Amino acid sequence: MPRLRIDGIDYLALPIATRYWMPGDDFVKIISHEIQDIARDGDLIALSEKAISVATGNIIDESEIKPGWLANSLGRLWMPLVWGYLLGRVCHLRSKTIHRLRNYPPIEGARHKELVLRKAGLLQSLRHGSEGGIDGSNLAFSYVALPLEETPKLAKDLCNILSTGLGRAIAVSIINTDMTYSLGRIHFTPRPNPMRGIHSFGGVFAYIIGRMLKLRPRATPLAVAGWDVNTEEALNIAELVHHSRKEGAGKTVWDMADRFNTDLTSVSWDMLKSVKHFPIVIVRKRSIARRP
Repeated sequence: MPRLRIDGIDYLALPIATRYWMPGDDFVKIISHEIQDIARDGDLIALSEKAISVATGNIIDESEIKPGWLANSLGRLWMPLVWGYLLGRVCHLRSKTIHRLRNYPPIEGARHKELVLRKAGLLQSLRHGSEGGIDGSNLAFSYVALPLEETPKLAKDLCNILSTGLGRAIAVSIINTDMTYSLGRIHFTPRPNPMRGIHSFGGVFAYIIGRMLKLRPRATPLAVAGWDVNTEEALNIAELVHHSRKEGAGKTVWDMADRFNTDLTSVSWDMLKSVKHFPIVIVRKRSIARRP
């Protein structure tokens, strides 16, 4: 079981495998069912933002989007040339990732960039992936998941519902795998609307700074309810959760297509259902006795 020690406390992470959460699924009922025999008083239930977005229908089919000239320029020029030959190296991306960016799909890519421009703006559209928290990995066909809104309220509501239903004091965290970078006590992310204490600014520039300077990257906590944690502790817990999960059908849309031996927009819902997913991770803390 993955674990992390902070200030004399062990944090243990238990990932829970579930079926794929489809649009319209009652994800609260699924969570309650999966944790009812495992969760204890004081546990934190860490949830995937993307899984909740899919279940609540917070998704968009990009095949229906008509890109404008700017989105076409981003898909046909900016991504394969600037990211493929300059920024990919500056940001220390893997050779495999750089190769994929050089072969960025112009039609599908332009549609995606058009959506990002509409939903998140220019600075986010200049990123090479997960722009504005919009992500297509572990989604079927041309669908992408949008970021959740009002995550602090959602986490608090889920905390109350699960605690009442299970008769146990349950905490809830909602986590996104987009990275937060840390420079001492300064924490920043290109991802919009992280939890309080993490700064979101600059879109692509925040990403480039973090990667170029090789700052410490950790998954981004969007909200925590039921546990009194500071920003550093929340980041450590989010990273523990991130590393305890599997990657579902793939970390990126390219990995997902490779897994199923198909093209980027031909992964079906049934293919996704054939893979175990880990949208829930139970985090448990245990005090460690200090030696006198």
